[in-house]
Amino acid sequence: MASVVEPQTEIRPREEKHYYTMGQTLFEVDKKYIPIKPIGRGAYGVVCSSVNMETHEKVAIKKIQNVFDNRIDALRTLRELKLLRHVKHENVIALKDVLMPVHRSNFKDVYMVYELMDTDLHHIIKSSQPLSSDHCKYFIFQLLCGLQYLHSANILHRDLKPGNLLINANCALKICDFGLARTGNDSGQFMTEYVVTRWYRAPELLLCCDNYGTSIDVWSVGCIFAEILGRKPLFPGTECLNQLKLIIDVLGSQKEDNLRFIDNPKARRFILSLPYSRGVNFAALYPHADPLAIDLLQRMLVFDPTKRITVTEALYHPYLSGLYDPSCNPPAEFPLNLDIDENMDEATIREMMLREIHQYHHPEAAANFI
Repeated sequence: MASVVEPQTEIRPREEKHYYTMGQTLFEVDKKYIPIKPIGRGAYGVVCSSVNMETHEKVAIKKIQNVFDNRIDALRTLRELKLLRHVKHENVIALKDVLMPVHRSNFKDVYMVYELMDTDLHHIIKSSQPLSSDHCKYFIFQLLCGLQYLHSANILHRDLKPGNLLINANCALKICDFGLARTGNDSGQFMTEYVVTRWYRAPELLLCCDNYGTSIDVWSVGCIFAEILGRKPLFPGTECLNQLKLIIDVLGSQKEDNLRFIDNPKARRFILSLPYSRGVNFAALYPHADPLAIDLLQRMLVFDPTKRITVTEALYHPYLSGLYDPSCNPPAEFPLNLDIDENMDEATIREMMLREIHQYHHPEAAANFI
């Protein structure tokens, strides 16, 4: 539970703030938010549930502590702030607010306020809770709807995994964590081993292909789909080369015609050097799955990205018959361009963050911008 603490005199805020300790972490939040309890902790920071006393809405407040201590964390945070200000879709998490820091010239922490969800798909898969065919179908349908919207906005998520899919008790699904997302116009690759989850990474990324597109997210959906069906990861690789070997073991050895997308001759030779594999029969691997689910899964998990099913094609697949109505899932109003320079210094990143945070506050806050 949260306990109230008094700020030190020298840091007493100009704004109406109060201070809580949540899971041994100090939260400095606007007085309209009443923290309830910690609900998550990770490399990104600490998340607590809270209530907005003005709207009586339950929210989740994520504190990213000492955000500038790690350049990757700072850029991830800026990327998410810029993206979620523009993204509005029922299957994408909503960023409700970003708290204005007290000391705007040298703040260290960022507080992001999201709509509150009950759990994530990772916890559901790991639990003993039974998942029906309808559960699986509805989760995949919503994931594809959210992804279709993101792709229409020129956004590649690049880190889809069960832990980044939030779920409510009514089975509503929302995509979250856009720290690794990029747009088609974004020149920064920002794809490091340190932050990317390997198990859901498409072959073209594992093979360091420079020219990749929306098909990388489709591969991740296929991996998630398989994990729902089997209640365990399909490709739990220990490192990059082992990951590729697992993929070939499951999909089978690839003909040279399916390797044309690989622009690195050394990478192509590695794939051809792997022991021959006939591949795995997905119907035998998931004997209780709907045959149409198996067909869609096979079309997602295609080694050659140019032959992989698209998100829109997947939504029209017979497995999802009766669920998809394009008139209820309109595209984004305009494509986004993040335009983030990966080589910015800390002062520039801080200034850009402040500009984004400022967008969530009233115009009269402009006088106190910095």
